[in-house]
Amino acid sequence: MSILKVENLCKKIGKKDILKDVSFEVVAGDIMAFIGPNGAGKTTTIKCVLGLQKITRGKVFINGYDISKNFVKAIEKVGSIVESPDVYMYMSGYDNLLLQARMYKNIKEEDIYKIIKLVGLENRIYDKVNKYSLGMRQRLGIAIALINNPKLLILDEPTNGLDPEGIKELRELLVELAKSGMGILISSHNLSELESFCNKVCILSHGELLEENTIAKIKEIDENKYIIKVSNLKKILKFLNSCDRVIDDNYVEVIRDEKDIAKFIKELVNNNIDIFEVKKEELSLEEAFIRRAGGKKID
Repeated sequence: MSILKVENLCKKIGKKDILKDVSFEVVAGDIMAFIGPNGAGKTTTIKCVLGLQKITRGKVFINGYDISKNFVKAIEKVGSIVESPDVYMYMSGYDNLLLQARMYKNIKEEDIYKIIKLVGLENRIYDKVNKYSLGMRQRLGIAIALINNPKLLILDEPTNGLDPEGIKELRELLVELAKSGMGILISSHNLSELESFCNKVCILSHGELLEENTIAKIKEIDENKYIIKVSNLKKILKFLNSCDRVIDDNYVEVIRDEKDIAKFIKELVNNNIDIFEVKKEELSLEEAFIRRAGGKKID
């Protein structure tokens, strides 16, 4: 089921094209990494999707509703954090959540406490937000984004201020939310973290879509390269092709298709060469991005 569909989204400020025909889709259960260098247009896209900036041309559908024709219905099941959580510092975390809950119908006190537990703020929820760390405020922001039980969750740099344990907890939370059928769009510069839990990626550069694909597909390399750890390097040499190479005393890199690698491993085992590890080589998400962005890194 399509949760978010963006079709040929264009945004112009003055004579400058900020977004140029950007199209992508988030379906139920997706966690999509929305990546690109600073100035690529990620936050502008998110603001257009949320109705915070006017669209110059193109369409955005949320839960099947066109935001330009039926904005209220489109946005009612959307939760988001854009740039930084919007919270009242002089109020407690609980009062912030209560204030947000009053903007929606049928949100009960037990629903609020369930979300508080979900984001791990049980012990500090009655403290004033100005006493929270940056990471705690980020968790509160996510709790506010979840208060209306959204079908679409949009997060712009949600790991800012979180320590490694907080990032781990956020990752586990997002995976569980996706399993429940929520669609998640997450923008971040932390590509190594994103590739650990996102299933799709959308790459933006200079306001243009470079690629939308699965994480697995975008990390593939052109050749089927395998790294193999063996017990006896000398014995394996006679089984290598000219395109294969020795990495060190224990590892070799071989190029084989899927059928041939199985035969190759079997041949080594039959010749009493122990195989300790076989790993198909792939790009990291950052390496894949750099290739597609013409050598430019994410700042």
